Amino acid sequence: MKSAAVVNYAPEKGCVEIRELDRPEIGPDDVLLQVANVGVCGSDLHQWTADHSWPVNYPVVLGHEFGGNIVELGVNVDGWSEGDRVVSETAAIIDQQNPMSRRGLYNLDPTRKGFGYGVNGAMTKFVRVPSRILHAIPDALPFEHACLTEPCCVAYNAVVKNASIEPGDRIVVLGPGTIGILCAAVARLCGAEVAIVGLESDRHRLEIAKQYGCEAIIGDAKPWATERDGLGCDGVIDAAGASVTLQIAMDLVRPAGWISKVGWGPQPLGFNLDPLVQKNVRLQGSFSHNWPIWERVIALLSSGQLDVKPIIGGVWPITQWHEAFEKMHRGEVVKSVLKPV
Repeated sequence: MKSAAVVNYAPEKGCVEIRELDRPEIGPDDVLLQVANVGVCGSDLHQWTADHSWPVNYPVVLGHEFGGNIVELGVNVDGWSEGDRVVSETAAIIDQQNPMSRRGLYNLDPTRKGFGYGVNGAMTKFVRVPSRILHAIPDALPFEHACLTEPCCVAYNAVVKNASIEPGDRIVVLGPGTIGILCAAVARLCGAEVAIVGLESDRHRLEIAKQYGCEAIIGDAKPWATERDGLGCDGVIDAAGASVTLQIAMDLVRPAGWISKVGWGPQPLGFNLDPLVQKNVRLQGSFSHNWPIWERVIALLSSGQLDVKPIIGGVWPITQWHEAFEKMHRGEVVKSVLKPV
């Protein structure tokens, strides 16, 4: 039985198409998941436009933000049943003996391979998933929302684990994409005043950010950042896909403040980092997520404290992937969600 899949088949720009693929074979420690919904990530777009900076195992099925029902269990799989509603982490292949994995930080295992670039992802009807990265979701949480657990975990890691927010802090978020808006939402949950900064072309997405109680700024955020005492904001979350925003972050942050960098930007810097030294600022990278973060985010989604509904711009069948990609790429929607056919 073949199913339609969104396949990135070569490193050149635009090399994505629908292909009919066989149902995957699973190993003894895997489950076969029937995908209910899959989110489109900025990294899917980057592989489509060929401006990504990570190795891809071509051809590969795209998609790493997904949830669905278990339809088959490997012989060694314990604790799960057919029909269970689950979401999956992205670390499809890890080295269990790697020192980072042994510390529980398998997301930082240098040999880690993820869905959608290292192994086949979820933009299709069935996906093979190791049982070690499954998480149960409650019946009340719809799959259209649950499939966005992954970007919520990216935001939680950047804002809660890799930054230090206290209630009343002033936080600036650079970049109103999915991750930027979710970072702003999580920072609000931590008790911060939050401004999110974008360009004129981001106006629609900034309006959505306002639904999370954020100040929306087009252009210069310096007046807002320095409003209290002239020194700058307490922290900056750099969620933009460009290197130059780090320069803006260094200008906005106060002495002894922090910058949490979660956005990828492969461009060379072209500016000096002396303000980082002079201001005694902590610059922290933030990548991916691990087990406890997933459990915490599922709790936030299930309780309604974190609501992803405002960022979902529509649900498209897998066969209409191109329209879903285009709308995100043009900034018309924050997040596109696909549904297998």
